[in-house]
Amino acid sequence: MNDTVYVDKTEVIAQLRERRLHARALWVDREFPGLIDAGRNQSLLRMLGIDVDAVTAGELTAPSSSAGNR
Repeated sequence: MNDTVYVDKTEVIAQLRERRLHARALWVDREFPGLIDAGRNQSLLRMLGIDVDAVTAGELTAPSSSAGNR
């Protein structure tokens, strides 16, 4: 069973922009895919001040390979 949690990049960008961290929001937009692996990027998200638990309220699990996520 794969319990990987993904965070929607647009939610991360929105939180950063709300805090007027526009340069960081642009960097996240350039560097990450649409879904960010919260486990693999836990330290980075914490450094950016992103509350993964709040962002993943709808909790996304690992996308299936046929879903076409890029």
